[in-house]
Amino acid sequence: MGKFSRSWWGTRFIQALESFTDSGRLQRGRSYANGGKVKSFDIDGNVITARVRGSVNPYFGVYKEPTYNISIELAPIAKSQWKLVVEKLSSKASTISRLMLNEVPENIEDSFSDLGLNLLPCSSKDFKTKCSCPDYSNPCKHIAGVYYLVASQLDENPFLLFELRGLPKNELQQKLSQTSLGRVLSEELNAKEVAIEASDSFYTKPLKQSVTDIPSAREFWLGTKRLPQTIDVSTQSGVSAIVIKKQGDFPRFWDKDNSFIESMEELYRRVKTKNQNLL
Repeated sequence: MGKFSRSWWGTRFIQALESFTDSGRLQRGRSYANGGKVKSFDIDGNVITARVRGSVNPYFGVYKEPTYNISIELAPIAKSQWKLVVEKLSSKASTISRLMLNEVPENIEDSFSDLGLNLLPCSSKDFKTKCSCPDYSNPCKHIAGVYYLVASQLDENPFLLFELRGLPKNELQQKLSQTSLGRVLSEELNAKEVAIEASDSFYTKPLKQSVTDIPSAREFWLGTKRLPQTIDVSTQSGVSAIVIKKQGDFPRFWDKDNSFIESMEELYRRVKTKNQNLL
C-alpha cells in the first residue's frame, strides 16, 4: 500500500487514531483511501466532510454501488485556552521561530500537555463522526478512509492540526507576532531586501586619501596599536536557513519522502564546513 503521510505530524495523527481505534477498521479504511473511493473531500474549520463510494453487497440488499456522506468534527479548543497556549508557545524562542517559519516543532505537544490540553486527538471523545452507511460501528471503514486522507493533507499543511482545533494558521501567526519575541522575528522576516546594483568592476576601487602625518617604518608595518591576541568566534544563528524555511517543510515541488528543510540544512552545513581543515 502507498504511504499516506511523509511528515512526523501526519504519522503521529494516524498513531493517535490507532491508539483508540480498531486496527482492522483502520486497515480497511486505508484500502478505501488507497483505492480512490473517496469522491470528494473538504475541510472547513474543524469540520471535515466527504463523499465515499460504498461496496455492492447483495447480502444486505445493496445491488448498486452506493455513495455515503460523511462528516467528522474535531473538538475545538476554547478561545480562552488558546490564549494560554499562545503565551506558552511564545515563551520559547525555538518554538515561536519555527511556527513563524511555517514549521511545527516535534515537541509541540509538550506545550499543550503542560496546560492539560492536547493538539493531536487522544481519544474517541475528540471526534464527533457520522456516516450514512448501515454499519453501526463507529468509525466505519468509510470514516477511517477519510482519516487517512486527513493525514496526507497534513504533509502539505501541518497547521491543519491547529485549524481543526479552532485556530487557523494566519490567526495563530498573527497572535504570535504580537508577543515580544514574535515582534522581533516578524521584523526580521518582513525586512526589505536590499536592491542589487550593477557594478562596472568585480574589484573594489581604490580611494585616494591624503596623509598629514607620515608614519615611521615601524608604524607602517606593525601599526600604531597592537592587534588582539585572540579573536572571538561568532556564534551560529539560532535560526539557520531562514529563507529556505519560508517555503515550508514539504513544498509542492519537493516529491521526496525526507524533509526538504532537513536536506537544505545539511547542504548549508556542508558548505559552511567545507575546507575548514585547510585554514
